[in-house]
Amino acid sequence: MSQEIRVRFAPSPTGPLHIGGVRTALYNYLFARKHGGKMLLRIEDTDQNRFVPGAEEYILEALRWVGIEIDEGVGVGGPHAPYRQSERKDIYRKEAERLVAEDKAYYAFDTAEELEAMRKRMEAANAPAAQYNSITRLQMTNSLTLSAEEVARRIEAGDPYVIRLKVPRKEDIRLNDLIRGWVVVHSSQIDDKVLLKSDGMPTYHLANIVDDHLMGITHVIRGEEWLPSAPLHVLLYRYLGWESTMPQFAHLPLLLKPDGNGKLSKRDADLGGFPVFPLQWTDPFNGQVARGFREDGYLKEALVNFLAFLGWNPGTEQELFSMDELIQAFSLEHIHKAGARFDIQKAKWFNHEYLRRLPEAELAATIQQQAEADGLECSLEKAEKIAGLMKERVSFAHEIYPQSAMFFRTPESYDETVRAAKWNDDARKAAQVVRDAFAGLDTFTAETAKTAIAESLAAAGIKQGKVMQALRLALSGVGAGPDLMITLEIIGRDEAVARLDKALTQL
Repeated sequence: MSQEIRVRFAPSPTGPLHIGGVRTALYNYLFARKHGGKMLLRIEDTDQNRFVPGAEEYILEALRWVGIEIDEGVGVGGPHAPYRQSERKDIYRKEAERLVAEDKAYYAFDTAEELEAMRKRMEAANAPAAQYNSITRLQMTNSLTLSAEEVARRIEAGDPYVIRLKVPRKEDIRLNDLIRGWVVVHSSQIDDKVLLKSDGMPTYHLANIVDDHLMGITHVIRGEEWLPSAPLHVLLYRYLGWESTMPQFAHLPLLLKPDGNGKLSKRDADLGGFPVFPLQWTDPFNGQVARGFREDGYLKEALVNFLAFLGWNPGTEQELFSMDELIQAFSLEHIHKAGARFDIQKAKWFNHEYLRRLPEAELAATIQQQAEADGLECSLEKAEKIAGLMKERVSFAHEIYPQSAMFFRTPESYDETVRAAKWNDDARKAAQVVRDAFAGLDTFTAETAKTAIAESLAAAGIKQGKVMQALRLALSGVGAGPDLMITLEIIGRDEAVARLDKALTQL
């Protein structure tokens, strides 16, 4: 590709950024970086009625957290500023008025009552769709049915109006989508969309076409929900005289519910007990809190890897990718057409895989903080040893401490099932000889503890395999858990001896 690749992510600040939006941003970013191009961030805030305070800041923070770097746009600046559509109204009006002057759009003065009456007439006539289109527009109040003088008088008087696109009556509109191939829609299926609203704000259809053109966007990579609008956008490019520089389109597959039936929603996430937002979000109007992947304990690397595979596959067996590796492997050709099932268990698997690769030192601070909150002392060395032992057994860093009670507290009770099956005379004798062996050690490590157990049991004529679960019961209160020798090293000699003493009196 000789031309510089320029892509954009253009969310609306109407609330928290949905995880599907994060995937769209990620695919744009990977594509741009793969081809040495630019990633733009544009805020599409033309619908002022749906504007939510804090949403724009949330979008910026979410993109920063997952590692998507913006080259140009909101928060960064650039040669095509401003990058908020609400600050570009004059640009859109100029283009809309040009389309009217060229007979490719028209003024429409219809009231809400007139539009409702039209819909009822269409329904009564069993029309397939109650649309404002090439047929019905000739029965409505617009600059196609009014005289030029009446139109001018109404505008001068301040009568509210919109500008609508004048869609041709009989024409096939074609689009070669990079993921879906050729899409052909007959113009009779497209209504005369509003381009400029009565408040002077553009609709998405006009604003995104004008901005993409002026900002030199070469590829529009967006969700499948925009595919029905794509032929309309192709028509707009032609009407505006920009067909030769029209970007290539790629419409991404939907994110489906975990069971694969239907589009993923926040309600599905609430019922399933998982987030659909990258970060926690507090609604500024009612104070309701929606959970976020970050606050739930997901590592950004795991989330990025999980999202990358929701609709794309590298064509190899590799599943774990760094961001740089994703950039090198990514291609639009490997994006699926079918919807992608949102398997939260797979997300947890990715998090586990990345967690177990983290250095113990990165996990130790969380363990220390949780222990100290419980009034327990925990040295950095101890926390690192616990992290090294337990990170293989959990999906999230915050799960390590709650599953580490054995490292901080002497057992208060013992598993009755294991006690009934394993605690016998041999077990009691084994606990005593091991206790004495431990007490005589000057250096207490996993290796010295292992040797002491083997040698003391051999000297007592006890087969190690028959009593190890009973020894674990005496030391931890349960019959299964992480490596017992490393556990012993973590709790230390004196604590191990004390626990065996207690077991010998209580079991």
